[in-house]
Amino acid sequence: MSDLDLYRQLAEAIGAGESTLVQQIFQALVNEDEAKILLAAAPPGTAEEIAERSGYPKGEVEEALESLFMRGLIFKSKKADSTRYYRVRSIPQMHDSTVLTPGISRSVLDLWKKYMKTEWPAYGGKVMDMMPKSIMRVVPVNEYIEPEARIMPYDDIAKIIDDAQTLSVTKCSCRVIDGSCGKPLEVCMQVDRAAEYNIERGTGRQLTKEEAIEILKLCEEEGLVHCVDNSKSVGHVICNCCNDCCLNWAVMEGPKKWVSPSRYLAVVDDDLCTGCEACLERCFFDALSMAGDVAAVDAEKCLGCGVCTVVCPVEALKLKEIRDAEFVPG
Repeated sequence: MSDLDLYRQLAEAIGAGESTLVQQIFQALVNEDEAKILLAAAPPGTAEEIAERSGYPKGEVEEALESLFMRGLIFKSKKADSTRYYRVRSIPQMHDSTVLTPGISRSVLDLWKKYMKTEWPAYGGKVMDMMPKSIMRVVPVNEYIEPEARIMPYDDIAKIIDDAQTLSVTKCSCRVIDGSCGKPLEVCMQVDRAAEYNIERGTGRQLTKEEAIEILKLCEEEGLVHCVDNSKSVGHVICNCCNDCCLNWAVMEGPKKWVSPSRYLAVVDDDLCTGCEACLERCFFDALSMAGDVAAVDAEKCLGCGVCTVVCPVEALKLKEIRDAEFVPG
């Protein structure tokens, strides 16, 4: 089997077999022996099982698996009696894990950058079409929600943090790749198992809950949108997304597809609005415009993030609860 065939098989394993760029990324990250061990790490198995499948000695496989784990290509499932290993399963997972590897070369990041600009929208679109619901969802800036609204636990970013057993923060993989937007880098937070994974790899540092809240405040001031897994139990990430580097928006094809909106909608109090237009440039989704002397919200475009509300000097913008089931995460 040729080297190139190995890397094509690895690309196929994450749904990108036709992508020469993904093959090149694998080729830059692993040698031929490591590629064979990676291919043997599906289905998940112990080091002994993977050694048997790949034909390499157990000690050599154990060493390779640990190295591949540190590079974000192997993951661990730890049980009381054993540790099972499995290879990276998707482009988004590989994107986030490999990009944060300490010492990764700029040439590999440039390959990722080219992939994200030229091939990711089509790949992500196919994934989106296969999924029964949006993969991510927006969580609102809670302090600007109307007082009478119900704030459900899965809508309350502070409660998500308070309920977490372990928290970590990493650099945003999208902004590491792009390298040009100027927004804060170390603001991508992980919860529980994902946090433990990044702490073990050394790609993230552990956070106190107080530190996590301070990061959220910074992100709101910087105009970044909070996004989490689209479920009522958040057990993975709290992304704080910009509008020019983030992979989430690149495949939206209009709002409310890849990323589900929050259950809230920005509303303007015409009597309070002074027409200062401070909110307009904050909106990622072109949901705000001027209607004469006051701001107006396009309900079809608004994702209910609340980023616009943060900069309103007279608090004319608030988030209003929307009770339509479309806005409730599944």
